[in-house]
Amino acid sequence: MTVPKDIPEKWFPVVLSLQRKTQKGLNGAKSKKRRTEEERRVRANDREYNEKFQYASNCIMTSKYNIITFLPVNLFEQFQEVANTYFLFLLILQLIPQISSLSWFTTIVPLALVLSITAVKDATDDYFRHKSDNQVNNRQSQVLIRGLLQNEKWMNVRVGDIIKLENNQFVAADLLLLSSSEPHGLCYIETAELDGETNMKVRQSVSVTSELGDPNNLASFDGEVVSEPPNNKLDRFCGTLYWRDKKYTLTNQNMLLRGCVLRNTEACYGLVIFAGPDTKLMQNSGRTKFKRTSIDRLMNTLVLWIFGFLVCMGMILAVGNAVWEREVGSLFQSYLPWDPPVDNFLFSAFLSFWSYVIILNTVVPISLYVSVEVIRLGHSYFINWDQQMFCSQCNTAAEARTTTLNEELGQVEYIFSDKTGTLTQNIMSFNKCSINGQTYGEVTDPLGPQQKRLDFTPFNPLADPDFCFYDDTLLESVKVGDLHTHEFFRLLSLCHTVMSEEKSEGELVYKAQSPDEGALVTAARNFGFVFRSRTPGTITTTEMGRTVTYTLLAILDFNNIRKRMSVIVRNPEGRIRLYCKGADTLLLERLHPCNQELMNITSDHLNEYGSDGLRTLALAYRDLSEEEWEAWSESHRCADKATDCREDRLAAAYEQIEQDMMLLGATAIEDKLQEGVPETIAVLSLANIKIWVLTGDKQETAVNIGYSCKMLTDDMTEVFIVSGHTVQSVRQELRRARGRMLELSRSRDGLKEEGMEGWGEACFMGNGFRERQNGDGTGGGGGGGKQLQCPPPPPPPPPPPPPPPNLMDNISGEFALVINGHSLAHALEADMEMEFVSTACACKAVICCRVTPLQKAQVVELIKKHKKAVTLAIGDGANDVSMIKSAHIGVGISGQEGIQAVLASDYSFSQFRFLQRLLLVHGRWSYLRMCRFLCYFFYKNFAFTMVHFWFGFFCGFSAQTVYDQYFITLYNIVYTSLPVLAMGIFDQDVPDQRSLEYPKLYEPGQLNLLFNKREFFICIAQGIYTSVVLFFVPYAILSDATQSTGEPLADYQTFAVTTATALVIVVSVQIALDTGFWTIINHVFVWGSVACYFTIMFALHSQTLFRIFPNQFHFVGHAQSTLFQPVVWLTIALATAICIVPVLAFRFLKLDLKPQLSDTVRYTQLVRQKKRKPVGRSVGSAWRGVGSVSEGRLGARGSSRRSGYAFAHQEGFGELITSGKNMRLSSLALATFASRHSSSWIDTLRRKKHTHTPPSASGECSPAPSCVSGSVPPLSNSSSVLGGSQDTPIEEETGTAPAQNTQTVPTSSAQTPPVLAAASETVAPQGPTQAPNAGILTSTAVKSHGGDSPGGWTLTLGTVQEALFGWRGSTARTTASSSPGPPSVAKETSQIE
Repeated sequence: MTVPKDIPEKWFPVVLSLQRKTQKGLNGAKSKKRRTEEERRVRANDREYNEKFQYASNCIMTSKYNIITFLPVNLFEQFQEVANTYFLFLLILQLIPQISSLSWFTTIVPLALVLSITAVKDATDDYFRHKSDNQVNNRQSQVLIRGLLQNEKWMNVRVGDIIKLENNQFVAADLLLLSSSEPHGLCYIETAELDGETNMKVRQSVSVTSELGDPNNLASFDGEVVSEPPNNKLDRFCGTLYWRDKKYTLTNQNMLLRGCVLRNTEACYGLVIFAGPDTKLMQNSGRTKFKRTSIDRLMNTLVLWIFGFLVCMGMILAVGNAVWEREVGSLFQSYLPWDPPVDNFLFSAFLSFWSYVIILNTVVPISLYVSVEVIRLGHSYFINWDQQMFCSQCNTAAEARTTTLNEELGQVEYIFSDKTGTLTQNIMSFNKCSINGQTYGEVTDPLGPQQKRLDFTPFNPLADPDFCFYDDTLLESVKVGDLHTHEFFRLLSLCHTVMSEEKSEGELVYKAQSPDEGALVTAARNFGFVFRSRTPGTITTTEMGRTVTYTLLAILDFNNIRKRMSVIVRNPEGRIRLYCKGADTLLLERLHPCNQELMNITSDHLNEYGSDGLRTLALAYRDLSEEEWEAWSESHRCADKATDCREDRLAAAYEQIEQDMMLLGATAIEDKLQEGVPETIAVLSLANIKIWVLTGDKQETAVNIGYSCKMLTDDMTEVFIVSGHTVQSVRQELRRARGRMLELSRSRDGLKEEGMEGWGEACFMGNGFRERQNGDGTGGGGGGGKQLQCPPPPPPPPPPPPPPPNLMDNISGEFALVINGHSLAHALEADMEMEFVSTACACKAVICCRVTPLQKAQVVELIKKHKKAVTLAIGDGANDVSMIKSAHIGVGISGQEGIQAVLASDYSFSQFRFLQRLLLVHGRWSYLRMCRFLCYFFYKNFAFTMVHFWFGFFCGFSAQTVYDQYFITLYNIVYTSLPVLAMGIFDQDVPDQRSLEYPKLYEPGQLNLLFNKREFFICIAQGIYTSVVLFFVPYAILSDATQSTGEPLADYQTFAVTTATALVIVVSVQIALDTGFWTIINHVFVWGSVACYFTIMFALHSQTLFRIFPNQFHFVGHAQSTLFQPVVWLTIALATAICIVPVLAFRFLKLDLKPQLSDTVRYTQLVRQKKRKPVGRSVGSAWRGVGSVSEGRLGARGSSRRSGYAFAHQEGFGELITSGKNMRLSSLALATFASRHSSSWIDTLRRKKHTHTPPSASGECSPAPSCVSGSVPPLSNSSSVLGGSQDTPIEEETGTAPAQNTQTVPTSSAQTPPVLAAASETVAPQGPTQAPNAGILTSTAVKSHGGDSPGGWTLTLGTVQEALFGWRGSTARTTASSSPGPPSVAKETSQIE
């Protein structure tokens, strides 16, 4: 039931292949092997010349089969499965009459069914691939052939052809842009389907070909291109054009890649350089990997083990047959001779071996695999039908695009997430600003009445109606004519590279290179400074209703090193002024000394904005005299025309003029997080899931979001930044980080392990770490002065020795690692990867910045290789596809960057917050159900099959079966199939709300505790024990039993009926015990199967069937006569009791002596249901003063300014503007880039009932998420909370006590337990506030693993807190003077599940 995931070409996915080899065979099943290209030569309009090189055509094929190859290839693939081959082998054996004791249909029917279902599924998948391929290959393109434009199918396009593209058309192949309808050979393309970036890009043709716009001129074009061979590098192209005895350099700026869409350009012409599988798109599109779960791999291993066990049993019985035939069987030869061709006891033993292999093969019936697929399909439908994962805004439901990975969702340890569009909405909004020391945009009372959104229309008819701002003091400052405010917005309206198009009077559309710039220019527009248009030398604005045209003298362009941009303009009065905006850490260093006081105030505002996770930017200006401008203009002109080191010369010129500036203020832009992201990350962290963010954004932006979504917090022990540019420096930084971790861990926990002290000192001496100070010029944000920069110290000291691996596993404390892309490239090298893995995996959070799609996939593969952990990758763009395909589980978010990530994913939904439900509910349930299903399945089949083994010792090892062949055939198909399917599909240990409230319930899946080799052997041991009881108890009783008439009962058919009946009843009772969640379907299937057994058995022994088939049904009426005997029912009852009672006793003892965490949760839920008062109440009020902080914003951090400038900015736009090459001749439709407002943290705070509490600095004090409905069970402060003494008063168990007994608990910032508030949308009417009796709290918190307690149900409060809430670390170490209280508990709902 797998949805086809070989992604249709029409969506233009991109996957960076981990194998950097040129793909040779994407054209069909196997294309002819071509020679390896060293360079590509293409001559325009000369197919005969180009065909000599045998370049690939433009036809692509992603399908696997055709009509002829489908059946053999598909069957070959299916029989590569160990189980299918095993059952085929058994089928062949059953066709040999000399050794088969069973009919051939017992195997061939289920085998044919499985093969047919799989073949139909594969054929359906491939049909859709064929359909998609045909749709793409048959698209029409205009090709210039012999001077005329002719329509050709994409598949018929060849290398060297010249193609005409029109607006909004897909690019058919990798083209060299020759000419365009736009001035200067420019064209605009959208690459969202290629690299995930939504901003428009500019491409430009070589100047010598830009005038060849006429087809007649292009038909005579015979230039030759020599370029690099096909490769997967999207951002690089090296080539040379030879034409008319001259050569011209070609770069990526001259290329249009397949996967792009032509936008805002009427037409352009391009020369095909790479076609079909050679295009960069297809070079990056690796085939989808077939993903298997760990349970699948374990099952394959177990099948081989069971087959070995089967062979051993067959050999034992064969040896027994040989001995019996020689010693006893020879005495019966006169009237019981051997069947031909058997002529001696050895050959008889040989045949007996194969007969027993056939009889005992039901230890692994083929129905196991059918049942597994049915259960997985059911789990997938549950995901698809989950209304709580449905997004009403975009009308998108969650979708399970595969059915093979559901249970692995319950075993995830590492999540790799993209940032933009996955954690954030990729929508920027102007949030706050600081102007001349005055801050605007603050909400004074977050919990007060919501402020009204400002209406700019009466003040400014050109305002953007979608712009949101709430602080009217800023608008008033503009209206009264404050000079600083006017200059502030004047700067925002002039200093940018935004393009404007006025479709109609007053209807402006801005096209910004980055969302940040769009938000800033839109803000200036609404406050009365409207950017209207630009030419290469002017900028026209409307300032407070008055049109003003500025002369644009120069644009000092942005790049990643400068982190700022400037413009130099001359106003109508002739005054020259430089306006600059950029990263505050760099711009503040270039201010005039007289700005010191204002800089201090603005720095405080920047810190405040940064602590709120906003993207900050500083603004400044400088007045220039005519002499200064002339002198600098000359030096700038010389640098611009330099042939060598042009970039360095320009940077020096820019640095020269950008000095002694006057500070205007700062801006703060919010890249809005998706709803519920911080809460989701907090809950997943409590489930022991580590989250890594892999983003192409710069460090400042990524760290901003890290703090906003609470991956990084002020309370983290330290945040390490690795930014080395060489292998040696990266190695030193990683080792120093590990040394620092161990040093802090030792000082924190008082560890005094042997050999560690000297090592720690060696690692920490001169490690180059330093605490960041305010105004430090390095990027990134720190928390409370704890964020560390790891520059390589000059000269570098000798690297410390690597720490012992076991020490890194015992690190205590919360650390985070931020690593840049250039450093990551070194860290991923073979000799460095272990250094990186050991350091990163010891951290709670890891952020990788400036990473390429290939590096994303490499990081995932690295963790899969070294940690042997289940990984999940989640993203929304085409640049995330490689990561999604590399991880064990890929999740696609249907966002604003196309659906290519969804098409490549295994699961998809529209919001990141749904991930916690996917994992903690559906994933955990799927894993639990599959494990219980497998344990029971192996148990019931060993109990069924091993009876034949014991019977062999009493039937002369003759391969006689205990049961008749109809019972053998129907046992796994009818009698026991439906109950186990119902359990595998519907079972659950705790409700979904409890799964979300107690994330620690997720850990058994990560540790693979519920089904492993140990559990497997326990299951088969129980099955073997049951088979012994089912055989020997009836055998012992019936051997001497008699009927009421005095006739003996010791006949074969009576024994068979008794044993079969006892087996069905025992396994039915066993599954009733194993089922934790009963539905009407479970009842119907379990008890219906028992009734079905009796119905079919009586029918098989009826006279009707005997009359119709006298040769098939010999024992007429035997079932009735047997089951009417009281001794038979007593025998069945005794066998059932002997099988079930030990199981019951063991489970009760285990529940009492070593309860699992799920047992603890169920017990507390039971206590609540029994003892809950009918009137709602407030629980845990005594603890509301502890450890609670506002969720609206993070606490203030020192040195937390983080610039978010130029989110997707690129170098070169300024030069393009001043050259006039991008100025439009006609108005074309542009996508609206107006900023949209969405609810902020303040709005969230208003919706929540919040209790004011003293702030706490402890890392354990940050509030746990409150995004799940339901309520947390109230905890008694008695040690018998989980079922100790039944004399405990009800008030204690339900968390209520007389108010006068409430005592104040001393609080400590380092010992405050976390809050796990499970807020409910509907809260019952609250009665008087009551608090637990805090005075009798134990001060000892016992560390527990999974909630188990060796002391029975009597657990200390600390154990319960750790088990239920994941509270450990510093909170578990308490003193008598500062005892931790229980976690704050939300008010209970009026109805509890």
